[in-house]
Amino acid sequence: MARAQGARALMALAFETTYGTPPASGFTRMPFASTSLGAEQPLLNSELLGYGRDPLAPIKDAVTADGDVVVPLDAEAFGFWLKAAFGTPATTGVEAPYTHEFQSGSWTLPSMSIETGMPEVPRYAMYSGCVLDQLTWQMQRSGLLTATARLVAQGETVGTTTSAFGAPASPPAALELKRFGHFNGAITRNGSALGNVVSAEITYANNLDRIETIRSDGRIDGADPSIAALTGRIEVRFADQTLVTQAINGEACEMEFAYVLPSGESFTFTVHAVYLPRPRIEISGPQGVQATFDWQAARDSVVGRMCIATLVNDIEVY
Repeated sequence: MARAQGARALMALAFETTYGTPPASGFTRMPFASTSLGAEQPLLNSELLGYGRDPLAPIKDAVTADGDVVVPLDAEAFGFWLKAAFGTPATTGVEAPYTHEFQSGSWTLPSMSIETGMPEVPRYAMYSGCVLDQLTWQMQRSGLLTATARLVAQGETVGTTTSAFGAPASPPAALELKRFGHFNGAITRNGSALGNVVSAEITYANNLDRIETIRSDGRIDGADPSIAALTGRIEVRFADQTLVTQAINGEACEMEFAYVLPSGESFTFTVHAVYLPRPRIEISGPQGVQATFDWQAARDSVVGRMCIATLVNDIEVY
């Protein structure tokens, strides 16, 4: 009897033309570290009386399909998650390398169909109508660099045969993995390197509004983006008053979080207007003093947007 193992798990992704309808082709095999994407349907306890102490059978509640996917920050596959977060990019370049610019502020977001497979069982689950709710990652000195994509799906369809991976002779397209590492990262403030940074965290949220209409299948009708939010945290060794002074004055700065590979691929996330709160400066012992800033971003009136993500790679079109 075969037992499912994460080491043999598969994931493929394709963008939908019609929300909730998986495309017949065009899937791309995606690298991932873990996933909690799935559908659940809780049971409601019976409230009826008059049948003794033993309860009556429970009633099924609505279906909820959502979850997280932990993915590597890489030069090619990460562009699919950026497209899900921001929409179709503006691409420039007549030949490789191509520059893809993903801008915040889009009123419409593309939906995806994602299939996860456990070939030993076999079990293939197709999640249709997936819309990206939140994308977050951290910057630090060492460790594996990954991002977490939080998704809201319309529903789950489970079968014993695959719809995305096809026959062994015609598997979905697989991307070349060119992974960024923490040592490739740099942070700048208003164009100058920001020193003494211990760690940083970036979270972009579309704040999806689930359209929970009455349906016989218990699924949602859609997930619409509302006011976006871009927040994060930077922890710095306290060496000067620059950031504290900015926080006290209520001013904004531009911050850039960037990764560059020696082969030329790069990912740059530029936040145009970052506002810092006034932090508590604590002296907790003989070691160095650190300060933590839980920053928030807003729309910059000059450039007309909140942020832009720029990915340079060999992919022609996303």
